[in-house]
Amino acid sequence: MTLPIGTPGGVATPAFNPLRKGLRMERTPPPCVMVIFGATGDLTHRKLLPALYNLALEHLLPEGFSVVGFARRPLDDAKFQQGILESINKFSRRRPVQPTVWEQFIKGIYYVSSDFTNLEGYQALAATLDKIDEERGTQGNRLFYLSTPPSDYEIIINNLGKAGLAKPQRPGSDAWTRIIIEKPFGHDLKSAQELNDVVAEVFRENQVFRIDHYLGKETVQNILVFRFGNSIFEPIWNRQFVDHIQIVVAEELGVEGRGPYYEESGTIRDMVQNHMMQLLSLVCMEPPVSYEANAIRDEKTQVLRSIKPLDADEVVERTVRGQYGPGTIFGKPVLGYRHEERVNPNSITDTYVAIKLFVENWRWAGVPIYLRTGKRLPKRTSEISLQFKPAPQQLFSPSGMPLEPNVLVLQIQPNEGISLKFGAKVPGQTMNIRPVTMDFRFGQSFGITAADAYERLILDAMLGDSTLFARRDEVEQAWSIVTSITDGWKLHMPPALPNYEAGTWGPKEADEFIQKDGRNWRRL
Repeated sequence: MTLPIGTPGGVATPAFNPLRKGLRMERTPPPCVMVIFGATGDLTHRKLLPALYNLALEHLLPEGFSVVGFARRPLDDAKFQQGILESINKFSRRRPVQPTVWEQFIKGIYYVSSDFTNLEGYQALAATLDKIDEERGTQGNRLFYLSTPPSDYEIIINNLGKAGLAKPQRPGSDAWTRIIIEKPFGHDLKSAQELNDVVAEVFRENQVFRIDHYLGKETVQNILVFRFGNSIFEPIWNRQFVDHIQIVVAEELGVEGRGPYYEESGTIRDMVQNHMMQLLSLVCMEPPVSYEANAIRDEKTQVLRSIKPLDADEVVERTVRGQYGPGTIFGKPVLGYRHEERVNPNSITDTYVAIKLFVENWRWAGVPIYLRTGKRLPKRTSEISLQFKPAPQQLFSPSGMPLEPNVLVLQIQPNEGISLKFGAKVPGQTMNIRPVTMDFRFGQSFGITAADAYERLILDAMLGDSTLFARRDEVEQAWSIVTSITDGWKLHMPPALPNYEAGTWGPKEADEFIQKDGRNWRRL
């Protein structure tokens, strides 16, 4: 029985919502320990620890659940716990911390200080994990999370293997060991393959969870439900009815002090290879044979295999790259990319990319898919839009002017939802047609605040459900497409940079790029 808020021992528990009854989020994983490498870093304190606290608040963590932080900084358990409390109070979607929940949560928080290269640190970690198994009943179940720079992945993975921590600790039991690896997974196709080989030497593929937080967002998960759970949409989800698809990920932020990382990655590696390829594969995939992890990932990978890597000439014709200069965001002046902290003043790194791709299969042959992403754009938004072909006969437009096309929009962020634009007659004596929109918003319809993506994904990893994680072949196939573009760019002079002002929607070449096909970017 849940105690009401304000009673002794009571916590802030959401009101019962019958629409949530029976959802798979109500499953609870077995007792386990989560080890976070890079436990003092920004991702850990902004996302991972608040996510774990929110899972505890909703009673979704198992009995005895524990967290071990592993990092170079010399801290003891108490100082690490204090840092966690401060992070939750600052970054959690539900704050301040509820004392009764925190009292239970803090009992399972530990810290191991060690350099990632020091094998003795992993042996100390092993001893700590054995102690937690004994005292908190975590049954040998371990989830390792690599919240570190990618340059540390290989040494951590190898040392986990050398310390005997990569295999289940209780042979013959149901004990499990899993590892979550953050993006970016590699820098190009070759490095991704090499990293996959390193991982495969230590872990089996079913132990590996390559995380992309976009897949934890409600609208992304609902793409499959929307397509394959509603008979009115699937019959028109193909080249016969769809004119083109636009996938947009826009950010108003700059590089936010991540100059060295961004100089290496650029927008194409930071956003296109992972987030946007995941969205593309979900919106274009065929129906899976079941709602099972490998069945879904098989179909996603088939989509990526249907996109042929671009040759050098196609890269020129089907991509636009840009870099922001000084401008204004929300009325405030901001620096250009080349003036950002720790950025080369002559950098040719892309902060904006527009790409046209084709999925060359029976369903989508001839339908262009436009990807557009950039930093320092006017606002933060992510969406997928399908623009449908016009009606074959324009009965209601005697002048011959086409009516506005029907558009279906899947809004990923910030206001998760779905909208459909269609034409309707304006009341009156004349036949005047105007576009109208039907909107669905998750928050309004279900009366709840959507959980952070990391909450869903961490819980799925504990449950062993890899549906929302990328498989090895999927990652490499996405890299083969992106690497063909970056290789093509190396063969051609970059545009004069910067070529768009911060606070605008990108370079004018991007508008010309889609307009030459007789289309326009959707107004956001």
